[in-house]
Amino acid sequence: MKLKGKTAIVTGAGRDIGRACAVALAAEGANVALNYYSSSEGADAAVAEITAAGGKAFAKQGDLNTQDGVDALVKATLDAYGSIDVLVNNTGGLIARKTIAEMSLDHWNAVMDLNLTSTFMMTKASLPHLTSGTIVNLASQAGRDGGGPGSVAYAASKGAVMTMTRGLAKELGPDVRVNAICPGMIDTDFHNIHTPDAARRGLEASAPVRRQGLPVDVANLVVFLASDDSGFMTGTNVDINGGMLFS
Repeated sequence: MKLKGKTAIVTGAGRDIGRACAVALAAEGANVALNYYSSSEGADAAVAEITAAGGKAFAKQGDLNTQDGVDALVKATLDAYGSIDVLVNNTGGLIARKTIAEMSLDHWNAVMDLNLTSTFMMTKASLPHLTSGTIVNLASQAGRDGGGPGSVAYAASKGAVMTMTRGLAKELGPDVRVNAICPGMIDTDFHNIHTPDAARRGLEASAPVRRQGLPVDVANLVVFLASDDSGFMTGTNVDINGGMLFS
């Protein structure tokens, strides 16, 4: 097992990519702390799946845009497992599609907080305990290409996550490696809510792999970046989009 005896925190782990990451990390031997905000059913189901397979996991609700929420998650992880070795910053979202003309400052700030500030807060709180290990940030293809209609704030926040990843890699090396993932269209509630079905069918027809991505595709990449298999990689923003964007 690539992560036997390691401890991983996965934020936004109640559904979709985060949930898949938690299960995949546990399958490689990691003890996993799952954060969720409102998806308690999915987080609890993931914990049950992990423990049934012989792994260790717990789920904790928390708002990671608050210091109390961040500190409580870090403390619970240390109380349960005694260390932090892997941090997967997955919390994030679009909230709503809004053009700049339609967008309020409150919306802009909410998107930035959800995607960028939560990553900053979790990283800062984990660092005193992450003396060696890995951080994997969830960015987005939108951070490279500006995103679809009405996603300027989201794309800007994910572009900032990408730049933060590069800066942290320089600042925290050699003890901590920091990489990010830039998913394209993954079959998740994000796109169920925000992306027209015709656009998804169009991608399936035009992508070289002829399908949307699955949460497990991203989770497998997270495991690679969290493990020693990627030991010579840091500061990278890895594309995973079925060939829809080359960078």
